[in-house]
Amino acid sequence: MNKKPKPQKAARRQRDPYAEREAQKYARPIASREAILSWLEKAGKPLRFERLAQDLHIHHSDDIEALRRRLAAMLRDGQLVQNRSDEYCLVKLLPLMAGTIIGHRDGFGFLKPDEGGDDVFLPPRQMRTLMHGDRALVRVYGRDARGRPEGSLVDVLERNTRELAGRFVEERGVCFVQPDNSRIAHTVLVPAMERHGARSGQMVVVEITQQPDKQSEPIGRVTRILGERHAPGIEVELAVHAHGLPHEWPAEVQQEIRAFSELVPETAKHGRLDLRSTPLVTIDGEDARDFDDAVYCEPKGNGYRLLVAIADVSHYVQPGSALDHEARNRGTSVYFPDRVIPMLPEILSNGLCSLKPQEDRLCLVCEMQVSAEGRIGRVQFHEGLMRSAARFTYTQVARMLVDRDAALRREYAQLTPHLENLYGVYHALAKARAARGAIEFDSTETRVIFGEDRKVASIKPLVRNDAHRLIEECMVAANVEAAHFLEKHKLPSLYRVHAGPDPDGLQEVRQFLGSLGLSLGGGQKPQAMHYARLLDKVKARPDKSLIETVLLRSLSQAVYSPDNIGHFGLALGHYAHFTSPIRRYPDLLVHRGIRHVLRGGNDRNFYYSLQQMLHLGSHCSMTERRADEATRDATDWLKAEYMRDKVGEEFDGFITSVLPFGLFVQLKELFVEGLIHVTSLPSDYYSFDAAGHRMVGERSGRVFRLTDVIRVRVSGVNLEEHKIDFEPVGTAPVARGHKPGARRPAKPHRRKRRS
Repeated sequence: MNKKPKPQKAARRQRDPYAEREAQKYARPIASREAILSWLEKAGKPLRFERLAQDLHIHHSDDIEALRRRLAAMLRDGQLVQNRSDEYCLVKLLPLMAGTIIGHRDGFGFLKPDEGGDDVFLPPRQMRTLMHGDRALVRVYGRDARGRPEGSLVDVLERNTRELAGRFVEERGVCFVQPDNSRIAHTVLVPAMERHGARSGQMVVVEITQQPDKQSEPIGRVTRILGERHAPGIEVELAVHAHGLPHEWPAEVQQEIRAFSELVPETAKHGRLDLRSTPLVTIDGEDARDFDDAVYCEPKGNGYRLLVAIADVSHYVQPGSALDHEARNRGTSVYFPDRVIPMLPEILSNGLCSLKPQEDRLCLVCEMQVSAEGRIGRVQFHEGLMRSAARFTYTQVARMLVDRDAALRREYAQLTPHLENLYGVYHALAKARAARGAIEFDSTETRVIFGEDRKVASIKPLVRNDAHRLIEECMVAANVEAAHFLEKHKLPSLYRVHAGPDPDGLQEVRQFLGSLGLSLGGGQKPQAMHYARLLDKVKARPDKSLIETVLLRSLSQAVYSPDNIGHFGLALGHYAHFTSPIRRYPDLLVHRGIRHVLRGGNDRNFYYSLQQMLHLGSHCSMTERRADEATRDATDWLKAEYMRDKVGEEFDGFITSVLPFGLFVQLKELFVEGLIHVTSLPSDYYSFDAAGHRMVGERSGRVFRLTDVIRVRVSGVNLEEHKIDFEPVGTAPVARGHKPGARRPAKPHRRKRRS
């Protein structure tokens, strides 16, 4: 007699390693994301919702609804994907990538993967349903003609363009908005009843009411008329809306900040290291309003005791609050030439969190023992209470320490010895920086000076002095120790990472250097010290600027990631952003991690998971790029406006970029950049030599090379496109060994000036 088959046993309940964290965050905690991912991986196959809820022992109706929301969030974040049978699948087991879309004006785009690695090329047909800034899931199916990974769209995870700014156009009864953001190749169709009084040619803000799909462009409605293109101040308004910068405080945030007063609550001061008698000082620019870092130094043994105190923003901005949500959404403060869009409301950014002189402030302190050689020994972090002794500017400190200004030194006689100690620790840290081979590139930042009627009066360079470098070295030291601390305690966090040169870029650099009789050490994996040694070797050469520029452009951009690969440019194995939580969200996350440990927490009960940090790293890197692009757009518009009345005038400049279609030139005295189109070069066939970073006339032998000095005439200004056109004055030198009139072999990029 056959025995009846035994019913299958219910899935054995497994302990969720992050149950404590979930219990702290939710009144009715359910399985963590990690537990869901782990269960799906162990199942070895996709599972439907009902089976997943059963296996995770989730039965209560409220818990089932919570599971639905969690799975929806995991789908949105690209951790899971649903197949045609509505089963949940692990993305990491499929040939799929989640990431952020970077658009291009020519219609194609790229997916920047959340988990790092090469960007995935998306041809125009794949970009029809996508807009710059969206998050998407793509399938990589091969490589394009340039060898880049190429993909196809699987799903749009999150829409991030809900409004934009641009020029309103009406043609033959059809209305649309041409976006001002060059990364958005779509035009936004506007139904006649949604134009709300906009006239053709005006700049407007349009709300997207229907996202693009394969059949149609996005559809929107005009919500604001900014005015005519040349109206004063419109460049910032356009940049804000064109790049989707959050700029208005939601009602929930305004409600939360009503609880704050101008003074630090007495209850918040308890249990902290009291540093109010320690003469910490802030050192910032003349126009700074938010002071988030203060420093103090005293001799100790054969070295120094250095304190870096940072405003404790994490005390006021709690995870999950409306204030936190908006700070995350903004990601960073955005600094335009004449205004700032802050990450935090003014009561915090310029009030409670600003380390103003003679006012009690909460802080997070990094205490370091620094040797005379710049080596950092014992390090401690504290929750502190401080009172800034003075607010110094970089100019004042440089005059006191470098110029030995007697009057200033008398005025601040009590603080001068402490500033001298800071100068001493700066030299020690700078010595260590040089020893490890950090790369030093010279770069010039500029400041727009406004005159009457908000017209640009001049553009001035910002000159760095030893006071800037002093603060920079102190901040770098604190950032390094914050990264060490978080890694030691195994907390998921965001590091500021900077990858080394990629193999293709490295090959081009070596080819270029070889043509100059130079070489870069380090073989296939050069380190920062090899770059530094080469830069030191060529510092007396007349082509130093050329070599420096080429080396700089061979390096990638630094980003935020929970995967600590180190910082190549600074030659550091550990680096995080800790010192600016008022204006950068990653710094706030680092503060939360340090406070969590100081209060007895561990990696199992930390508010954030590794996957969340991965997503936050991608988001914060995006908001940083978004802010850079918005400020560059506004500044380029102002510079173009500044040059409108200079058409026909001549200036000296130098070539900042050589491309197949022409040369970009920056004017020496005005710090304005414009284009010499290849058709404006003296009549000849021109070969673009990418490896040599130059353009060569095939018949005449004229050479236009990166960093060459060149005299130009302003030939035109296009405010619509923020562009300035130049034409060369005089002639360029002839390439060595070239006989005028001799034809060169044809090159891939050959252009002729049309006379």
